[in-house]
Amino acid sequence: MSVIDAQIAKLDSDRLEWTSACPLSHLIPGRGVAVLLRGGEQVALFLLEDGTLRAVSNFDPYGRAAVMSRGLVGDRDGEPIVVSPLLKQAFSLVDGRALDDSAVALPVYGVRVWAGVVQVHSLQMQGVRSTVADTVS
Repeated sequence: MSVIDAQIAKLDSDRLEWTSACPLSHLIPGRGVAVLLRGGEQVALFLLEDGTLRAVSNFDPYGRAAVMSRGLVGDRDGEPIVVSPLLKQAFSLVDGRALDDSAVALPVYGVRVWAGVVQVHSLQMQGVRSTVADTVS
C-alpha cells in the first residue's frame, strides 16, 4: 500500500465514523432527537439554548429504555443536563454522569456541523470532562 492509498483509506474511514442526523435548521433548542448510528447505537442529540450541540446515549440505564431524547433539558448550577422522562434521573450533557449517582454515566458522543448538517461521531468519547460539542453560530 502506498502513502497515497493509506491517506485515501484514512479519509474513507473518517467519513464512516460520522453519521448525518439532520439539517441544523430542523433542531429546536431545548428539545432532543434520537439518532441511529451506523453501528446500531442510539444517541440522543440536543441543541441547547446557547447554541451548543450535545449527544449522549439514548438508553436510560435506570428505566432500561431508549428514551433520553424525550427527556427534559435544563441546567443545574450552570451545567447543561437532561432529565430522564421515566424515573427523572438527571444526567450531565457535558460528560454524561448521573448527577445523583457517581457510579452511573451515559456515553457521550462528539457532534459537529458539516455543510449545515448535524453529524454525530460513531465512537464514544473517552474521559470527557470538557467541551464535547461545537458551538453553532
